[in-house]
Amino acid sequence: MSQPPQSNDTYYANYRALRLQRHPHGVLEVVMSGEGANKSGLATANARMHYELAEIWRDIDRDPDTRVAIIRGEGKGFSAGGDLQLVEDMANDFDVRARVWREARDLVYNVINCGKPIVSAMHGPAVGAGLVAGLLADISIAAKTARIIDGHTRLGVAAGDHAAIVWPLLCGMAKAKYYLMLCEPVSGEEAERIGLVSLAVDESELLPKAFEVARKLADGSQTAIRWTKYALNNWLRTAGPAFDTSLALEFMGFAGPDVREGVSSLRERRAPDFGGRDPWRSETGTESGGGASD
Repeated sequence: MSQPPQSNDTYYANYRALRLQRHPHGVLEVVMSGEGANKSGLATANARMHYELAEIWRDIDRDPDTRVAIIRGEGKGFSAGGDLQLVEDMANDFDVRARVWREARDLVYNVINCGKPIVSAMHGPAVGAGLVAGLLADISIAAKTARIIDGHTRLGVAAGDHAAIVWPLLCGMAKAKYYLMLCEPVSGEEAERIGLVSLAVDESELLPKAFEVARKLADGSQTAIRWTKYALNNWLRTAGPAFDTSLALEFMGFAGPDVREGVSSLRERRAPDFGGRDPWRSETGTESGGGASD
C-alpha cells in the first residue's frame, strides 16, 4: 500500500478493516468497520485495523482523485479501544510491541503530514486509535452525545500517541491533565465548549454536517487550503520530540506489570487494582530518578 496507485479503486481494495467510498467533488469517505468490528458493534483496533489506520493517510495524500477525506465509525460509535488480544500480544512479544509502536508513530505523523484536509465525524464512544485520527483531523465534528475517552491510564500505560501533543494545544494543559490522567469521558458538547473539537451537533445532523464541510473544502482553493493546513500543523511538528517521548513512555508501560492488571480488569469488567506501585523507587526504598528531589 506504499506505491503510487495505478487504479485508485483497485488500490483501495487492499483495505479490509477500513471501507472506502468515493463521493462527488473528490470527497473520500473512510469508514472504520470490516474485520475490526467487535461484538458490541464498535470498530476495534485489532492488528489489521491499526495497520490500516496508519497507512491510509499516505495513500490518500497520493490519490489525485481525492481532495478531502471524511473518517467515521460504523454502528454504535466512532471507535472502540484497542483489541485486548493485541494488547496482550504487545505485552508478551517484543517484536509485536515494536511493530505496533512504529504504526502508532506513523498514524500520528501521517495524519499531520497528509496534504489533503481531513474531516472527522464522531458519534457514540470515541476511543483508541480511531480517536487519534478523530482529534488530529483538521475539522473534528462530534455528536453532542458522543463520549470521547482517552483510556490509556485505565489500561495501565501512559497517555502517549496523540494525547501529549494535541490535547494541551486544543483545550489547555489543565483540562488535558484532568481528562488524560483520570480517564474521564468528555461529551461532544463539552468537547466543543473546551475547544477539543471544532463543532458539536445533534447526532442526526452529524453526517450531513460533515459532508457539508467536506464539500466546502473540496470546492475551495486546494492550494490555499492545503498550504494553510501545512502551516498550522507546524505547531504539531514542533512538538515532535514531546510526542516521541510520550510514545516511548507508553510502550515502556506495555512491557510492565500494570498493563496486565489493566487487561484483566477490562476482561472481568471490574475496577483495576494497580497496587500503588511506584516506578521511581528502587529496591532500597530511595528515589531512583524521575521524581521530585530535595
